Amino acid sequence: MEKSMYDLIGIGIGPYNLGLAALVDQTDELEAAFFDKTPEFIWHPGMLIEKMDLQVPFVADLATFADPKSPYTFMNYLHEHNRMFPFFFHKHFEVPRQEYNHYLQWVAGQLKELYFGHTVVDVLDKKEADPPHYEVIAEENATGERKFYKAKNIIMGTGSEPLILDGMDGLPNEDVMHSSRYLFEKKHLLKSKDITVVGSGQSALEVFLDLLEEQERQDMKLTLLTRTGGLFQLDKAKFAQEVFTPEYVDYFHQLSFAQRTQALDTLKPLRNGIDPETLTRLYTKLYHKTAGMRDSNVLIQPMTEVKNIKAVEDGYELSCRQWQEEVDYKYKTEKVVLATGYKPHIPDWFLRRFQDQIVWEEEGKFKVNRDYQLEFHDHRNHHLFSLTNLVHSHGAGATNLGLSVHRNVHIINKIAGKSIYKNQEDTTFQQFSMKDYQE
Repeated sequence: MEKSMYDLIGIGIGPYNLGLAALVDQTDELEAAFFDKTPEFIWHPGMLIEKMDLQVPFVADLATFADPKSPYTFMNYLHEHNRMFPFFFHKHFEVPRQEYNHYLQWVAGQLKELYFGHTVVDVLDKKEADPPHYEVIAEENATGERKFYKAKNIIMGTGSEPLILDGMDGLPNEDVMHSSRYLFEKKHLLKSKDITVVGSGQSALEVFLDLLEEQERQDMKLTLLTRTGGLFQLDKAKFAQEVFTPEYVDYFHQLSFAQRTQALDTLKPLRNGIDPETLTRLYTKLYHKTAGMRDSNVLIQPMTEVKNIKAVEDGYELSCRQWQEEVDYKYKTEKVVLATGYKPHIPDWFLRRFQDQIVWEEEGKFKVNRDYQLEFHDHRNHHLFSLTNLVHSHGAGATNLGLSVHRNVHIINKIAGKSIYKNQEDTTFQQFSMKDYQE
């Protein structure tokens, strides 16, 4: 960590920046370092539910789309762990979440320039220096010692944070929790007589199904409240999946902000749908569970928006609205799991230092160019790249694991000033833009 100047410093070490580090590690062109406040790498520990898989095939690992010969591919992980034949016989393209987490930890354990247990507390813009650069101030959690590091470019991979309901702040974690804490509180949940899951996406169904499979007592009631019109499955059709390609990202990015916002609405089945296998497992479980029974103690209520939550005697009260019938009602429960999604995490230091220096398309949504650089009001050669808060600028694929490699290739090639890794081209059978044919 004694480099005088890094080519890039990554802030946050999730799958996106970890993939970037893995690609940088295999080239001599760039010097990089990555910092994260957590003591070690672990991916969504509260949602590593057994028997749940990723929603993308195994080739969407950290490196394959950029370099299939990389030592950091998932196939090499299988080879090194003597799992090639079991994976071959398993005949399943999607990776179990627990195994994916172990794969990421295996990669992280081999990379030298990852510094866990270091919180980035500030980033200074040294635009008047020669050469212009950023100065990163990182505090070592164990000692409180602060150190300073220079970098020509910053990669902000600060991830996301849970979205919560009004009234949730201050309520006990073991009673009312975001799904990101589910496994930490599962033991307490299973002792309860009444559990309500709120949400309509994959995480909500995974939690609900896991609780249903653990529902051994006849007096335990399980409720699922979803805002959507029903439990709709993810669109896995081949042509629909072509929105997760570089060509579609190119097309989406050149649209106006209003056009991009409208396009995102049309892609909801690809963004918010539930894996068909999860839905099949849930339906099958309910079918077997209800054989010969009048009351399964299971309620699934779609078209219901939960407005807020408050503590009442012997539990919690949810203020709900069935939006199609325009009916408001109260729903009482003992425990609540909120699978209400996430929002981009924008660090305090970023807003403090750069909020007035960059261009915003809308409140909370900064302007990002095609190569994932934030657009500043002044011209600069030292750049700040973002791996988060990109859905509005780069489309539904901004959170897709396969396209994260494509994004990292863009960033590496841009910083290096040449093509270090080949980016995939002409990958779709559909054509999205007609501008080349404009009269």
